[in-house]
Amino acid sequence: MGANGVLSSESTFLTMCSKNAMTSHCQRYCFTALPFPRNVEHCVVILYQHLSCNPACGWVINTESPNTTMAENGESGKPVERRGRLTVVLVLATLVSAFGSSFQYGYNVAVINSPSPFMQQFYNTTYMERYGRPMEGNFLTLLWSLSVSMYPLGGFFGSLMVAPLVNKLGRKGTLLFNNIFSIVPAIMMGVSEIAKSYEIIIVARFIVGICAGLSSNVVPMYLGELAPKNLRGALGIIPQLFITIGILSAQVLGIRHILGNSTGWTLMLGLTGIPALVELLLLPFFPESPRYMLIQRRDEKTAKKALQRLRGSEDVDAELSEMRLEDQSERAEGHLSVLSLLSQRSLRWQLVSIIVMNMGQQLSGVNAIYYYADSIYATAGVNQNDIQYVTVGTGAVNVFMTIAAVFIVEAWGRRLLLLCGFGICCVACVLLTVALNFQESVTWMPYISITCVIIYVIGHAIGPSPIPYVVTTEMFRQSARPAAFMVAGSVHWLSNFTVGLAFPFLERGLGSYSFIIFSFICLVTLIYIWLVVPETKNKTFLEICQMFAKRNRVEIKLGDGDLPLKESKESLEEVAKVTAF
Repeated sequence: MGANGVLSSESTFLTMCSKNAMTSHCQRYCFTALPFPRNVEHCVVILYQHLSCNPACGWVINTESPNTTMAENGESGKPVERRGRLTVVLVLATLVSAFGSSFQYGYNVAVINSPSPFMQQFYNTTYMERYGRPMEGNFLTLLWSLSVSMYPLGGFFGSLMVAPLVNKLGRKGTLLFNNIFSIVPAIMMGVSEIAKSYEIIIVARFIVGICAGLSSNVVPMYLGELAPKNLRGALGIIPQLFITIGILSAQVLGIRHILGNSTGWTLMLGLTGIPALVELLLLPFFPESPRYMLIQRRDEKTAKKALQRLRGSEDVDAELSEMRLEDQSERAEGHLSVLSLLSQRSLRWQLVSIIVMNMGQQLSGVNAIYYYADSIYATAGVNQNDIQYVTVGTGAVNVFMTIAAVFIVEAWGRRLLLLCGFGICCVACVLLTVALNFQESVTWMPYISITCVIIYVIGHAIGPSPIPYVVTTEMFRQSARPAAFMVAGSVHWLSNFTVGLAFPFLERGLGSYSFIIFSFICLVTLIYIWLVVPETKNKTFLEICQMFAKRNRVEIKLGDGDLPLKESKESLEEVAKVTAF
């Protein structure tokens, strides 16, 4: 017992902070009558039992974060936090999983944009060889719409597979299994011209969509569980960064004198299998999620070894203890299915929030920009030969701003980036509508249109694109996280599919005014985030659950038979220092 009331065990340090003078009876009870705690769970249960029987005691429990040691810092006696750091294993695991999985998502979003005239010509030629007559225009439009929309539809079905696969195979195991859905369609698309079959392309787009649906949910989950708390936001944006790099790579390869021509488009489609092969070869050398191994597989030995590799330190007992405490707090719930998640009152507003953010992310029009970028620039008056270079420039801006988001997310926070991003997108859509309406009467207006598209991309890259994945990881604990990603991914891909299918008709019917719809959706999403979504930066998983407890009108419990963790009377920023997570 130190001068500042520090109570220590082998793996953690708990500080007893006095609000009022402590009675001699309480002192005797806390520090002499009680058995010495050997771990976090024991300590929390003992002290809550004491406080429930001694309400006059003005002492509260203040447990610190996973990598915190409670030591006196000079005269102030404040805790010194051991912050998580980037290690070689953590960096390489992040890069391999993001390149092998997330990169493909972005690559396949944009890969059919540039070579679309040559692909449609192949569809028409193949049809004529089969039936001796040219393909009707409406049928060609239908086949091309299917080629585009089968990808997000496959993504939806891939999202439905997330929860059962990650619970059965683990996070890393699911990523390795997912490579089947990349390598097989890559071969199919690569030989489609030789096989003289456009049906192969449509089916392959659906299968590679399944790959994207799985990877877009599993990679953020995997990295969020590998990362220490202070790096969770930055590493959570890495998958989105590789999505934007994938988009840019497809745009560069789609330049006419590279692969975006009549002889190179099949190779361009087939290249999506290369990242999958790299991941299949390298990812087995990196650890599975320690949280999955300890909480779901009950394999503490493997979880400890994985943590030691990821943290670059032998001292991981505190973090393991906190995982055990999370496990204890969730045992009454068990691992939630989607149906049980939908009925959980304690998760109601978290669920609504991820649905709104994922709908806002896709219905804000971002994939309308990428799927139909060339036609947007043509409408804006850009010379046909220059469109491909403008598209590449837009992709480069997207990559650059996502890199910026990696570095500012921990400083600015998730909520501010979401608000700024949706606000910028809202204004950009309104200005783009005005610019497109006046481009015929004002000679310099096409440049304003391009500027609006670039501003929109900047806004989306810093907030709406990357942050929903990060927040989905943070808002849910281990038992609910797979089902939550399944719901979020399904909403994400259904919204993506809706935009891909509906935008050509919106553009035909409303013209430039179609972007007003996207502007309205951005505004509604912004208002919801402003009113409901809290800041999750530097918060532990259980602290975030406690932040939502008041809105959900529930109490968070440690586990069976334990006392509820009531919300602090202080602000939500200081919420109930409930437990170390």
